[in-house]
Amino acid sequence: MTPAPTGPDGRPGSTHGSTAGTGDTTGTGGTTGTAAWELLLPAASAPARARGRALQAALRDAVRSGRLTPGTRLPSSRDLAADLKVSRGLVTDAYEQLTAEGYLRSGRGAGTWVGDAVRAARPRARDLAPRAPGAHTDFVPGTPDLSLFPRAAWAAAQRGVLAELPHESLGYPDPRGLPRLRTALAELLARRRGVVADPERIMVVSGVAQATALLASVLRARGTRTAGVEDPGSPQHDALYASAGVRTVPLPLDGEGLAVGPLRASDVRCVVTTPAHQFPTGIAYSARRRAELLDWARSVDGLVVEDDYDGDFRYDRAPVGALQGLDPERVAYTGSVSKSLAPGLRLGWLLVPEWLAEDAIQRKRTTDLGHPTLDQAVFARFVERGDYDRQLRSCQRAYRERRDALVAALGEHFPGSRVSGIAAGLHAIAALPERYGPEERFLARAREAGIAVRALTEYGHGAAGDEAAEKAEKEVRLVLGYAHLTPGRVRAGVERMARAV
Repeated sequence: MTPAPTGPDGRPGSTHGSTAGTGDTTGTGGTTGTAAWELLLPAASAPARARGRALQAALRDAVRSGRLTPGTRLPSSRDLAADLKVSRGLVTDAYEQLTAEGYLRSGRGAGTWVGDAVRAARPRARDLAPRAPGAHTDFVPGTPDLSLFPRAAWAAAQRGVLAELPHESLGYPDPRGLPRLRTALAELLARRRGVVADPERIMVVSGVAQATALLASVLRARGTRTAGVEDPGSPQHDALYASAGVRTVPLPLDGEGLAVGPLRASDVRCVVTTPAHQFPTGIAYSARRRAELLDWARSVDGLVVEDDYDGDFRYDRAPVGALQGLDPERVAYTGSVSKSLAPGLRLGWLLVPEWLAEDAIQRKRTTDLGHPTLDQAVFARFVERGDYDRQLRSCQRAYRERRDALVAALGEHFPGSRVSGIAAGLHAIAALPERYGPEERFLARAREAGIAVRALTEYGHGAAGDEAAEKAEKEVRLVLGYAHLTPGRVRAGVERMARAV
């Protein structure tokens, strides 16, 4: 935008028949342009009732963005109104409003000028979503295939909810979640995961991350200062507990799960686990280890936090039931739709023991006053009508096919490689022969070829991390996410990685 032109009579701001948007104009502010007030034309053509607000917003944005620079003299209200073909009062009101806000300044008989108080830069919205920029093939684990999201069924559920939802349901909800959704979740979790689910102790949360942070905060208030975490394990647990002032203690694994000896020696009374499908090693806790873990919790009056992040996806047999079903008073259970629907929905659940329930409910209330009502109602309907079960079956078929493609491609392009862990979830562990090492060189060459991939050593800390690093000197162990890749892309990515290394 340019300032007002100078007319033949020498008065800045006099247009004398000029037409907005035509000709180069130069004003006292020292800026030039080809369309004097072109940016105001859309505001002038807005509906009559909104025209004043639109004009004010357009002028305000022009000053903020620097298109109207400090010291620029504006046209008189009469001239600008004539150019824009609006009433003079509309322009006068806009000038007065922006003068009151500090964007403009004016003096009796001296005209209206752009003030010098505004220093706002043009806002820039950055996207900080985790991605592998520039990668040809992304094997980083943790992401489902977002193209499998059931848009039609979800949209139908939304329409149904909007048509039937009572007005009062749009008020502040129960901090635990809508009774309708908690009831549906209780039935779902009992049927699919063997959870002992009381709707009164289920809380709807924004994914496992909020559930973990909420639990950590409640435990910290009760005097907990340390919590055990699996080593190797998810690095997010460390950060989430630290945010609540709880220090994490890495505890090693063996072939059956969390090693009980180091757990007992650690003096922790809370431990975070992924027993159905350990992340990242891919093992399932044995029946003996599950019993030993619960015996430990009872002996120290402790708590096991069960992160059932992908427990629905087992490809060689029915999934093992949740640990929580064996002792609901010693296990806090959490899960989400991040792997089955989409992480962007931010929908999950937390089922707490009775002795923690009231504290957790109050903390949830003060944290966010409850999860969005419409989202809860839509998901409740989605579960009730069987759409969620259909979605799980669809994902299971697709992910099993992709895992099979990964295993076959590794056997073809990396002869002698081994895939460990159970046939489940959204990732697999591949151990490559010694000739492909050392690990650091392998990863560097893969990156150069546009392959985003992570090694198992990246998820270790403490003694287990040191041991894994030593082993990597001889063999490369990769954590390969495959769920978000089609079988064809899986095969092409493995072949490209093999050529590179």
